[in-house]
Amino acid sequence: MASKFIHLHTHSHYSLLDGLAKIDDLVEQALKNKMPALALTDHGNMYGAIEFYKKCEKAGIKPILGTEAYVALDSMRDRRPNIDSKRYHLVLLAKNETGYKNLIKLVSASNLEGYYYKPRIDKEILRKHSEGLIGLSACLAGEVARKVGNNDFEAAGGAAKEYEEIFGKGNFFIEIMHHPNIENFQKIQDGLAAVAEKTGIPLVATQDIHYANPDDAKAQDVLVAIQRNQSLADTNRSAYINEDFSFRSGEEMEKLFKDHPEAIANTAKVAEMCEIKLELGNWVFPTVEIPEGKTAEGQLREAAEKGLKEKFGPADNKKEIKERMEYELDIINQKGYAPYFLAVADIIKFAKENDIFTNTRGSAAGSLVSYLVGITNIDPIKFKLPFERFLNPERPSPPDIDMDFADDRREDVIDYVKEKFGKDHVAQIGTFGTMAARAAVRDVTRALGKPYSLGDQIAKLIPMGSQGFPMTIEQAVKITPELKKLYESDSEVKQVMDLAKKIEGCARHISVHAAGVVISPTKMTDFTPLQFEPKGEKIITQYDMHAVEDAGLLKFDFLGIKNLTILANSVRIVKKIHGAEVDIDNLPDEDEKTFELLASGRTIGVFQLNGAGMTRWLKELRPKSIWDIMAMIALFRPGPIAFIPDYIKKKENPELVKYADERLKKILEPTYGIIIYQDDILLIATQIAGYSWGEADKFRKAIGKKIPKVMAEQKEKFIGGCVENGMEKRKAEGLWDTIETFAAYGFNKAHTASYGKVAYQTTKPPI
Repeated sequence: MASKFIHLHTHSHYSLLDGLAKIDDLVEQALKNKMPALALTDHGNMYGAIEFYKKCEKAGIKPILGTEAYVALDSMRDRRPNIDSKRYHLVLLAKNETGYKNLIKLVSASNLEGYYYKPRIDKEILRKHSEGLIGLSACLAGEVARKVGNNDFEAAGGAAKEYEEIFGKGNFFIEIMHHPNIENFQKIQDGLAAVAEKTGIPLVATQDIHYANPDDAKAQDVLVAIQRNQSLADTNRSAYINEDFSFRSGEEMEKLFKDHPEAIANTAKVAEMCEIKLELGNWVFPTVEIPEGKTAEGQLREAAEKGLKEKFGPADNKKEIKERMEYELDIINQKGYAPYFLAVADIIKFAKENDIFTNTRGSAAGSLVSYLVGITNIDPIKFKLPFERFLNPERPSPPDIDMDFADDRREDVIDYVKEKFGKDHVAQIGTFGTMAARAAVRDVTRALGKPYSLGDQIAKLIPMGSQGFPMTIEQAVKITPELKKLYESDSEVKQVMDLAKKIEGCARHISVHAAGVVISPTKMTDFTPLQFEPKGEKIITQYDMHAVEDAGLLKFDFLGIKNLTILANSVRIVKKIHGAEVDIDNLPDEDEKTFELLASGRTIGVFQLNGAGMTRWLKELRPKSIWDIMAMIALFRPGPIAFIPDYIKKKENPELVKYADERLKKILEPTYGIIIYQDDILLIATQIAGYSWGEADKFRKAIGKKIPKVMAEQKEKFIGGCVENGMEKRKAEGLWDTIETFAAYGFNKAHTASYGKVAYQTTKPPI
């Protein structure tokens, strides 16, 4: 039986260092307690809104999106001294899409215009954006509760009626809670009930949730102590340990509020009023200027055809290249991505015209159209780069074009984008720093008032994680015998680690993403809430890179690269001293002196090819082509580094190269028969195993993750496809074994070609 009670006042770990519960914890509790709906109301932000919405929808729970806002006493722009603590709390819930949009606008304004210690709104802006919103009077820090606490019942009633007038009759509720260990709490709750009765404004029962389970109270207390840089021994801190802020069950809430059954019933009423359906994943692109009577698709075609003539000569002499261009344009235009390509091409054009050195990395280098319109400087025909690794007809997600710029000019590019598309249409992407295992241990040790040496001892026993796979305390105990022994034998260590386990993974702060930028066709606040980067002036999204894309905005990567700055400076110096113009994008790529320099080990300052380990292998390899540079960039990583000797042997003695099938030669000849790139796997799957491009992309991802069940399914499909297409079963099985070995290490070939070119450019031959 579904619960009669719905939680409408809920904080997750996105109430930074003030909430412990992860979104998964909250959804799990709602399912466990058979609650058909759940609200998220983090302090002054909407960081978790999209994640919460998606996970609730997946679990069959109605998501109610909200925030606990801070309301200034007077104007949100009032920044007089000593006013920072004089603000009220107010819970805002979105009833519908209009309310959701208004919520975004209010949260953005509170951060961009009203921030003073906390992000604040005022009643003036609340009136402008109250449509589609429900207001709840919040906790003891709410205006109505504060006035009741001051025994000013007339003012409390007046405040309640003002909020009712702002939101509209039936859209404002007075919250009552049950946290009796807080001083004067019950007296204030009784006063709130009296105000509700006198004003006719309905009551609603809430639980100020900050963590999922009652036994998380100590961890929550530690988390707040970390936030305030305090120890649990400090006597002048507000402690959570004496009160229950967990996810209480509906049955428990009904018992606690047995004297106010209407307050329980009203939680369901509010939930019924909130009906929001977000259209996620419908991408929009920046508005590009198109001449009257033209289309974005037509403009892209014109630019591509112009590039075809400039880079390859008359199209009649290049039938295959022309066919590939047409094939790519058909897919790009059919999917509606032409405006995106035009926008990126315009940004790259600005950079080049203003002597800002740039490079495009990632799979975009596999696109001939990108090369023709000036987005990339890598010829995908020459480097045998398949377009389908970048974009294929079956791919559901949009293309991703990542741009690198000289790091001393990156801000110039962002300023241009703001000028071109509008300041309120551009923002950098926010990203969250989380409590990592080692940091969590050190923080907990400090909060507990224990010696630094204890936290240091534990932290040093936790291995480092790898990129994309952070180490957890639980994993560390499993793989580190010394840590496991310490945990089982020392009660202090166990206490620290158990508490650290509860707080690890919690969001600690928001900062600006190193590269991510979003550009919207209308105001950015139509898509995502905004704020300033903490301690900075950059405007960033409150949604992270995944959530902004869910909201419809395609991420642009603008990464600042020091080596591009060095290249730019080198070109300027050469011109100044020697009067010579160096066309860095069109250097001859078979220069013997350049390869001799790499083989000699003089690699300091060379992009991607410096460092003792890489230098040692380069001296053994003695590279002779850009292909060798690409292979080294791809192979010099944990795992594939073991295959470098095999690559060197086969390069020196091509007779050692064997192919299980002649069709493999066309794919693997540049790498001496060794599978190095993800693109190799895609080509083998489509050309030999009979996969479609969509199936091949799923195949690539599946074997990279090595999920046993999926691997078994793919093995059968792959071998069967190879046999059906004329390969002996024994050889097909051997090919599968090879792919299975290399798949987890496969590198993006287009990315390697892009970075290989920069590596070649930064290798300075002796004068």
